[in-house]
Amino acid sequence: MLSLPRCKTGSATLMPIIQRKVIPDSIVYSDCWRGYNVLDVSDFRHYRINHSKLFADRHNHINGIENFWNQAKRHMRKFNGVPKENFGLYLKECEWRFNNPNPQTQLKQIKQWVKQYLN
Repeated sequence: MLSLPRCKTGSATLMPIIQRKVIPDSIVYSDCWRGYNVLDVSDFRHYRINHSKLFADRHNHINGIENFWNQAKRHMRKFNGVPKENFGLYLKECEWRFNNPNPQTQLKQIKQWVKQYLN
């Protein structure tokens, strides 16, 4: 069995970021990593999906965001790092590619944008 090193990020690092980015009283879904325990006593409604016992709870699962981050990291690796000040733009590109996975649709959209820009 392959054992991967655990992430060194903990609740103390994670919670301030979540508090800045997520509106209080939001519903937050996570896996069962212990770093998310702090969400159980926060201003958020926190639900866990335990992948070892249950893949999804009805329509609630976290695999969509895990899939997005996997694709985004794979795409950004091609650049050997991105400038911090432009990270949001790179991430938006990844979001667009994720939501428009068909290369023909992407090309059509880009051609339409170029045509609008030139007119």
